[in-house]
Amino acid sequence: MADPRPIGVFDSGVGGLTVLREILRRTPGEATVYLGDNARAPYGTRSDDEVRRFSAECLDRLVVENVKALVVACNTSTAVALPELRRRYDLPVLGVIRPGASAAALATRTRRVGVIGTPATIRSHAYFDAVKEENPAVEVYEHATPTLVPLVEAGHLSGPDAEAAVADALAPLLGRRGADGEFIFPLPPSTQVDTLLLGCTHYPLLRPVIAAAAGPAVAVVDSATATASALAELLAVNGLEAPAGPGTELLHRVFTTGDRAAFAALAARLFGDDFPVVEAVELGAGRP
Repeated sequence: MADPRPIGVFDSGVGGLTVLREILRRTPGEATVYLGDNARAPYGTRSDDEVRRFSAECLDRLVVENVKALVVACNTSTAVALPELRRRYDLPVLGVIRPGASAAALATRTRRVGVIGTPATIRSHAYFDAVKEENPAVEVYEHATPTLVPLVEAGHLSGPDAEAAVADALAPLLGRRGADGEFIFPLPPSTQVDTLLLGCTHYPLLRPVIAAAAGPAVAVVDSATATASALAELLAVNGLEAPAGPGTELLHRVFTTGDRAAFAALAARLFGDDFPVVEAVELGAGRP
């Protein structure tokens, strides 16, 4: 049976737009409602209790929109709160960690994967566990990069400042490159990764800068495409796909708890001018 209700997508800020973009590509017949909690971003430096509380408040607001499924497009929330959120709602709730881990485990050739993410995501070891479940032989090297989310939220996605910030953030994991492109302080060969997993949905917005810093020998993987494919399968298995056929008017809504103009400016860099009007939302105390 077809289900015309929208899909709810949540992130701590603008990063989840990378997931939303892939969802719209993979399932173009689906309506969506997106909520970015920009006013309280970044989540990655907050306590686990705060992450769980804020995530529940955001998903409670999406449930009010009569959504049929929820996508937690925030790695920190997925790492810290996903089991609790799944118990909270009588709806399918999809996170971004397992799809991304699966993609990285398939991409690596040397079985050495590096993961960058927020301090909370790295502290949880959720990616380490998920990659190991996919392939126990893969070595996983985790590294927290707390400076990158504020960089994205401020709209600094390219240029010398972004390049310097990314180089500094990646240096402990990948080494530091000199002017000739060679590593000045290379890591031991036994720990050099060939795949870099972007363990935060904000990071794909810096993908060109990250890929340049990592170099051509390192495959850069994120969870957006894999999550969109997992969502399509989830909808099909549960009989939740939208009605097929022409003439169906799709409604896409976008909410932010922060600055609407700043959010819209970043969204335009991903979607162009064909993007819904960004609406302001205030979050209450949530459900009991």
